[in-house]
Amino acid sequence: MRTRRLRFDHNGEPADVVRLEEVELGDPGPGEVIVRLEASAMHIADIKLVQGIDALRRPLPVTPGFEGVGEIVETGADSGYAAGDRVFLPLGCGTFSECVRVHRNDMGMRRAPAGDAEQLVLSNINGATAWTLLQDFVDLEQGEWVLQDAANSNVGRYLIVLAAKWGFRTVNLVRREEVVQELKDLGANAVVLDGPDLPQRIRAATGGADIRLGIDAIAGEAVMRMANCLADGGLIVNYGTLTDQPCQIDFWQMFLHDIRLCGMSTTRCFATRTEAQVDELQNEIALMAADGRLSAKIAARYTLDEWRAAFARASRTGSARDGKIIVLPNA
Repeated sequence: MRTRRLRFDHNGEPADVVRLEEVELGDPGPGEVIVRLEASAMHIADIKLVQGIDALRRPLPVTPGFEGVGEIVETGADSGYAAGDRVFLPLGCGTFSECVRVHRNDMGMRRAPAGDAEQLVLSNINGATAWTLLQDFVDLEQGEWVLQDAANSNVGRYLIVLAAKWGFRTVNLVRREEVVQELKDLGANAVVLDGPDLPQRIRAATGGADIRLGIDAIAGEAVMRMANCLADGGLIVNYGTLTDQPCQIDFWQMFLHDIRLCGMSTTRCFATRTEAQVDELQNEIALMAADGRLSAKIAARYTLDEWRAAFARASRTGSARDGKIIVLPNA
């Protein structure tokens, strides 16, 4: 079987180093399947992979694409799957391809439910991130407030829905007035524009509640602003860096108020669970995405032939992108 895929042989800006090529995929071996992609998600991490930042550097050449959903078209011996089965592709297997050959034991390989492939693929990592942010760091009580920035991000939107499902209340920081009502419609209890006098406005929005958990995806000075809004003993969990800056927190905030900062990775959170617990978590997220309870905002969809435009749109921030980017390899 021949397939088209994106590929790069050395690191750099996507427009300079990525190419579209056609290759022979070969027959699936024992335990392997060939999957025809329905939808792939393009994240900032895909851009960073091409650029070659240390945390994502891999032996070259590489086909980008961390996430995908597709249908099995060929199976090898003892694969455990049949033609026609729908699956989530293994993480990082190069999903910017028409078809991929993968092994049943590759990390992240699992069955996918019926439903919108675009929503399913976007929920795979981001949904688990939102879930573990709320469940793994602070033992929250019913009605307790959680503060998050980057609330209009995909993780932020999922977090709003999951928090409401579990009886937590969210106060959400955004930078644009036009997204306030969108987040309230999702179930956000309070939405506040980031800026001066933030602690006072957070107290007003929450009725002066003590907030023990802050969730940050921006890094830089945003961490310090969030720390000023937390109760003594509060924890900030950082899961992203929209600024590409180190997390900044003042010594006196830590010394006088016992404000703590930690980083998270979904993979590390999964490592604290049994395989059955991870499966249960991911299956619940997939079902919520399939039936519309979890819904990501999609900015644009691109074919493989439109890869340059896809990378350019994914590189934008804020209102210039306004949602997630979907690649449709077989459109």
